[in-house]
This record gives sequence, C-alpha cells and structure tokens, in this order.
Amino acid sequence: MARRRRLILLLVIATLILVLDQWSKAVALDQLSPVYARQVIEGFFSLVLVMNSGVAFGVFSGIDSALKAYLLLAFSGITVALVLVYYFFDRHLGPLSCCALALVVGGALGNMVDRWRYHKVVDFLDFYWRGYHWPAFNLADCAITVGVGLLLLVTLFGGRRRA
Repeated sequence: MARRRRLILLLVIATLILVLDQWSKAVALDQLSPVYARQVIEGFFSLVLVMNSGVAFGVFSGIDSALKAYLLLAFSGITVALVLVYYFFDRHLGPLSCCALALVVGGALGNMVDRWRYHKVVDFLDFYWRGYHWPAFNLADCAITVGVGLLLLVTLFGGRRRA
C-alpha cells in the first residue's frame, strides 16, 4: 500500500474515531450522573459516568499523584509514535493491518485528549451479568480493542503480505 494511501487511510479512520469518541464523551459528561447508572438493557448494559485516573481496567487508579496523568500521557504519546513509525515504515503491511493500526492510533488519541483535559479518561459503557461488572470503558477503548484484535487475527492467519 502506497504511503499516500496509508496516510489518507490513517487520517480518515483515526480522525473518525477521535471525533466520535470525543462527541460520545461530551454527551456522557452532559447527560450522565457519576452516582446513578442509566439502565439500557436490564441485567446486561447501563450507561454510567466513570472518571478513570488509571489505565486499562483501572490499573494504577489507586495511585494518587499529580504526575501520574502526565506520565500516562507521555507513555501513550510514545506508544502512538512507535505505532506510527511501524505504520509508515513496514512496507509489507496490508490494508487490514493498516486499518487496525489506524483504529489503535485513533483510540489512543481519544484517551490522550481526556488525560490532557481532565487528567482522567471518561468511561461510560457498563456491561454486566448478574453481580459481575466488566470495567466501564468508552469508544476509544473499543477502537483499540478491535484494532489489536484485527492485528492478532492477521498475524495468526497470515494476512500479512509476503515480500
């Protein structure tokens, strides 16, 4: 895939994810309560406002430090930069791998914007079954998960082009 096409694909997908993520978080901040969940599907899915100061699954959220948000922001920035280097310099990436990496970049940027603005990430999607709740998440997290899942599938099933 030519560099120009890769760049356009990256810009379209990452921007779309970033815009949808930030829009959904703005709606969540405006419409949801941090105290009361809004039940969507009884016994399965609710909308609830959670300000996550940690990373995936709330890891590091118990650490109370003003530097934590900046360190996590820097770590995310370095990770995005490394993904972009790989994206543009691996000549053998196929279109599906490029889409997957663009999803990861868009999702990471969405959460980075939150860390910059709020020093936390806005989560609001709450899936549960009986007494078990999956940690709340957002659209950026979905994009990252789908992107990593696609990369895993491409790697496992040989979707990478051979030189």
